[in-house]
Amino acid sequence: MFESILIGCGFAFAAAVQPGPLQAFLLSSVSQNGWKRTLPASFSPLLSDGPIALFVLLLLNQISTAMYGILQAAGGFLLLYFAWTSYRQWKRYSTIVPDNHGLMPRTLIQASMVNILNPNPYLGWSLVLGPAFLAAWQKSPIHAFTLIIAFYATMVVVLACIIFLFGTTRFLSPAGRRILILVSAIILAAMGTYQLSVFIYRMVAT
Repeated sequence: MFESILIGCGFAFAAAVQPGPLQAFLLSSVSQNGWKRTLPASFSPLLSDGPIALFVLLLLNQISTAMYGILQAAGGFLLLYFAWTSYRQWKRYSTIVPDNHGLMPRTLIQASMVNILNPNPYLGWSLVLGPAFLAAWQKSPIHAFTLIIAFYATMVVVLACIIFLFGTTRFLSPAGRRILILVSAIILAAMGTYQLSVFIYRMVAT
């Protein structure tokens, strides 16, 4: 059981701290809305990974290149959309009136959308978690579920810590926060453009 906990915690920590679309979205959301309103987004893997896990476990290691490309392109468009909304937020920053009503669930849903359109969870389940889960299941179902619990508990905690650390931006001056909103928009746009360029390159190459 200790092995299952170690695998789950270790892989979750590595996945959470690596720069990616979800982390870029969290930075953008914190710079605009603050860490408290963004904190529910740390639970987004719990919403998005269920269908991913089921899909990958049924078709383990059968994710085609075409499917990967489609997901990457969809994620690229989604990141560009969030970059555009961040840019609009930056342009009208001085007149922003925070809309608290429904903000937390909307942030959680947006983060879940970013994650479900991100190829990394599919690859992680296909190449790491899926095989580890099946291997642990052969020993005992308890070991398998311990691995999953350890993974998602660690993922949520680490993402929450990242959001809190990003939240220090709220203590900057208004001008500094406005700059960070622009920086986050640029990051989101760059990542979206990168994902789309990789998709186009693979389409041309094939």
